[in-house]
Amino acid sequence: METKDKYLSIAAPAEGVFKDRGSRFTAFACPVETEEEIKLHIASLKKEFHDARHHCYAWRLGVDGEPWRASDDGEPAGTAGRQILSQIDSAGLSDVLVVVVRYFGGVKLGVPGLIAAYRGSTAEALAAAEKIEKTAVKHFRLSFPYDAMPAVMKLLKSMDLKQAAPEFGESCSIDAAVRLGAVETFIDAVSKISGCVCENKSISL
Repeated sequence: METKDKYLSIAAPAEGVFKDRGSRFTAFACPVETEEEIKLHIASLKKEFHDARHHCYAWRLGVDGEPWRASDDGEPAGTAGRQILSQIDSAGLSDVLVVVVRYFGGVKLGVPGLIAAYRGSTAEALAAAEKIEKTAVKHFRLSFPYDAMPAVMKLLKSMDLKQAAPEFGESCSIDAAVRLGAVETFIDAVSKISGCVCENKSISL
């Protein structure tokens, strides 16, 4: 069974606006890759729009859309965060954060009105965003003697792998990023290079 390693995200931030009976809902869609990035984006928007009534959001990360989170930020349960998330899912996206900033217009919209507003503003922002295909990769650290360098470099070139952090001392080492669908092939090839040790590092999503 082939390992899934391709997924869709957005290339750059985008916005969408929905207005109803004086309330204004502005959706900010942002490309993200880590939970730390997400926290910074949310904090920044809360600071910029500190006088807004609500800052509701949802996000997904990674090739499998895990982890994820949704927040109603004081709106009736299920009317905001889950609606934002549903639009992210409908668009088939991950590595995406959407924060919807609401300014209250003085008239309560009720549950149907809120659902329509959070869905509508999010859908508009995501429709405006440029979609890109991303590849989930796994990082490895290769350590090898100098006489194995030609074989290692040949492997990296033949698989068109991104390389980083090369070190050449008494022995050699280098990082390689391998798409998830090619990990087994890569590990098998490395095992056939004499003296080459492959250390499994973190997955970059």
